[in-house]
Amino acid sequence: MLLNILFTILGAILVLVGADKLTDGSIGIARRFHISEMVIGLTVVAFGTSLPEFVVSLLASINGVPSMSVGNIVGSNLFNTLMIVGCSALVCPIVVSKKTVSKDIPFTLLASIVLPALALDTWVNHESVDILTRGDGIVLLGFFVVFMTYTFSMAKTEKSVDDENQGGEEMSFLKMLLWIVLGIAALIGGGELFVDGASGIARELGVSDAIIGLTLVAGGTSLPELATSIVAARKGQSAMAIGNVIGSNMFNIFWILGCCAMIVPLPVTGIHWTDFAMLLLASVMFWLFARTSHRIVRIEGVLLVACYIVYIAGLIFAL
Repeated sequence: MLLNILFTILGAILVLVGADKLTDGSIGIARRFHISEMVIGLTVVAFGTSLPEFVVSLLASINGVPSMSVGNIVGSNLFNTLMIVGCSALVCPIVVSKKTVSKDIPFTLLASIVLPALALDTWVNHESVDILTRGDGIVLLGFFVVFMTYTFSMAKTEKSVDDENQGGEEMSFLKMLLWIVLGIAALIGGGELFVDGASGIARELGVSDAIIGLTLVAGGTSLPELATSIVAARKGQSAMAIGNVIGSNMFNIFWILGCCAMIVPLPVTGIHWTDFAMLLLASVMFWLFARTSHRIVRIEGVLLVACYIVYIAGLIFAL
C-alpha cells in the first residue's frame, strides 16, 4: 500500500510539473503568432492541461483498466465545470462574452449529451452491456474535428492579442522547445506511475477502478486546469480561464475518449447514469450562470463548488 501511495504522489507531481512546463512552452509559441487569449485557452492551454488526462486514460486503457479511462474523463469534466469555474469565480468574478455564451459553452452541453448517448447502450439501444466501441470513437473524433474547425475559423476572425496583454517576457525558441520536450517526458512517466499507484490502491481497498477514476485520478489530472484558470482569472484574463475549461472538456470527451476507444473498446463499468446526469447538470449550470448578465459571480461560484462537494460526498457514502 505504501509503495502504491508513493507511486501515486510521485506520478501526480511529475504530471503537474510536466503539464506546467509544456503549457508554458506552448503558450510561448502561440504568442509569437499573436493569437487571442480565448483561442489560446481553447487550444494551446486546453491541450497542454488536458495531456495528463490523455496520458492517464490512454495508459489505463492499454494496461487493462478501461473503466478508469471513462471515470477519469467524466470526473475530470465535472471537476473542470464545477470546481475550476467555481474556484475561479471565487477568486474574481468571471466576465463571459456574448459569443462565448451563444457559441462556445454550447459545445460543452453537446459533449455532455453525446457521451452518454454513445456510452449507455443498455438505455439507448437496449444492449446487454454499456461500451464505447471503435465506431463510437470515430463519432467522438468527428465531433472533435468540428470543434477544432470552428476554433481555427474563429482564430482567423478574432482580434489579435496585443503584446502588452500577453504578459511576461518573450521566451527564447530553444527554451520553448526544451519545456515542451521535458513536459511530454514528465507527463508520460508521471502518467504511468499514477495509473499503477491508483490501480494498486483501488485493488487493496476493494474500491472499483471507476470510482478511483471519478475522484482521485480525475482530481489529480485536473489540477493543471485549476491552477491555470485561477491564475488567469486573478490576472483578469477571464477569456483564457473560460476557454481553458471549455477546451479541456472538448479535448477530454471528443479527443481522449475518441482515441482510447479507437485503440481499445471501453466498457463503461462502474459509471452510472447518475454520473452522466450530473455531468449534464453541471454543463447546464455553467451555461445558465454565464448567461445571466454575462458574468459568473462569487455566489454562483459557491454553488458550483458546493455541487461538486455534494457529488463527491455521495460517491464516498455509496461505497
